[in-house]
Amino acid sequence: MIQDKVLQEDWIVACRSQDVKEEPVQIILMGERLAIFRNSRGIHAFKDLCIHRGAALSLGEVKNDCLVCPYHAWEYNDDGDCVKIPQLPEGRAIPKKAKAVSYACIEKYGLIWVNLSNNHPELFAYEEMENTEYRNVIWGPQEVQAKPPRIIENFLDVGHLAVVHEGFLGSETHQEILDYRVNKVDNRIFSDEIPIFQPDPDGSGQPKYVYYTYEVIRPLTVKFTKRDRENNTAMTILLTVRPVDEQKSVAYGILSFDYETGLADQEIIEFQDHIFAQDKPVVENQKPEELPLDLQIELSLVCDRMSIAYRQYLKELGVVLGTA
Repeated sequence: MIQDKVLQEDWIVACRSQDVKEEPVQIILMGERLAIFRNSRGIHAFKDLCIHRGAALSLGEVKNDCLVCPYHAWEYNDDGDCVKIPQLPEGRAIPKKAKAVSYACIEKYGLIWVNLSNNHPELFAYEEMENTEYRNVIWGPQEVQAKPPRIIENFLDVGHLAVVHEGFLGSETHQEILDYRVNKVDNRIFSDEIPIFQPDPDGSGQPKYVYYTYEVIRPLTVKFTKRDRENNTAMTILLTVRPVDEQKSVAYGILSFDYETGLADQEIIEFQDHIFAQDKPVVENQKPEELPLDLQIELSLVCDRMSIAYRQYLKELGVVLGTA
């Protein structure tokens, strides 16, 4: 397991809810191989290892609400206790050490979240998905050969929109970014609304300014809201990242709309895939791979204030993975 106390004590996205059906699935999170499964009592996450002979529990099945090892059919209840060993003679007690390692696991916002320290912290609130006026689309998984902080910071970077996403999220004729402030209120870190000129932000074919607000939710979870003042509509994207190992990450998102887009879910997903594909080669080739928390190492501008705030936040928390 990757040693990062801050992240181990947080909720980290494991997969989409729809990825876990009748059969258990294998997920690698923070270098730890997990078996995630459902039973009648909900969603559960075990270390993907049977204590008997090291088989992958994720290759087994769910039977009588237990996760059954594929090798010798040992049955583990959702607390991780082994409740049946077929090889034992009748009446023989099950050894007390016959347990699976379990991790805190919850299902919310269309995603599965795991807490490796089992301290059950409160999960952040994503108001848009709790508001019935919003339509929500789950996006991902998208695999990236990069460390999570670089992926997160790219999402918070307003200056690249008119360069990397020219013609979609920005225009080369409007690359300037007006000054904005980063606000810290209670536990929230968020930007002022930032005017962004976009070629066709509402599907009308007319270019105009829209207004972005960025917010840091957790070390590996951030969001932005794009507000169209003319139409009084808003779209929010929440991005959250799963560290697979020291080098690889998987990104997921929730796209929320308080208006009718005229697009099917799959069309929205495909557009987001296209935008992410434009970012991906840049992020995968950034040097150093670790995000520098010393603000003197890389040159920053006023328009990088959100990135600076994110780096300061990671430093204050003591996040180790993907930082330098």
